[in-house]
Amino acid sequence: MPYPYTLKDAKEWVNKNIYWGRKKVMSDFVLAIEIDGEVCGAVGLSKIKIGHKAELGYWLGKKYWGQGIMTEVVKLMTSYAFRELGLRRIYAHVFSFNAASKKVLEKVGYELEGINKKEAKKGNKYIDCYLMAKIRQ
Repeated sequence: MPYPYTLKDAKEWVNKNIYWGRKKVMSDFVLAIEIDGEVCGAVGLSKIKIGHKAELGYWLGKKYWGQGIMTEVVKLMTSYAFRELGLRRIYAHVFSFNAASKKVLEKVGYELEGINKKEAKKGNKYIDCYLMAKIRQ
């Protein structure tokens, strides 16, 4: 996610999601998280392979951190993906410095599969990412 996040970034993100929503073949699926009429975050699945796997992504505004909101959202999205899309595997990449995000996934039953060294780049810095996944038997 770009930082600082500009109005142009927001418009591009909304337009991309409108495009995905109109596609007949689902490859990406994103929902806004709304509290009291205010969009405070988003959760989505990307790289969806119906009946197989998808990548989970999410964000939440700082004002809402530490309230259990994202844990519940991830739980609901995971359940939806397994039940409605017939997925067997959902995975997520978490920056190594983001302990709270890793904890959210662990609470919902995701397990650490490995560490991807220098997986992401922010500015001039390379960042390791945890690869977390939940498998439906």
